[in-house]
Amino acid sequence: MKYLLIIQMNPATWESLSEDERTAIAEGQTGFMDAITATGELVGTHALADPSQSAVVRGRPGAFTVTDGPFAEAKEYMGGFYLVDCEDVERAHELAAMIPGTDRIPVEVRPVIFTAGYGLAEPAGP
Repeated sequence: MKYLLIIQMNPATWESLSEDERTAIAEGQTGFMDAITATGELVGTHALADPSQSAVVRGRPGAFTVTDGPFAEAKEYMGGFYLVDCEDVERAHELAAMIPGTDRIPVEVRPVIFTAGYGLAEPAGP
């Protein structure tokens, strides 16, 4: 089953870390990627820009608007993700806990229920 491991960034938390701590978290990602590539569980990963560089599109082709944002009140935002394919939700939780920095930066684990060309997967229970 595929799971999205969503890294929830909080700028205040990130700024509270020392330069050495930030470097360790950033450089630790390579080791994590190597480990889950070796097990065949890594499908893909991306780090995302700060929401200040985002835009929101509403409408339909030919009739849409683009606004800066989002400007949510939330303190955390999606800073990046790992898409993994693993045995079960327990393994997805284990993988999330292996991501460097999870002692300070939370990781949301969300099942993927649709993959283009493959139909709907059975959603995991609560």
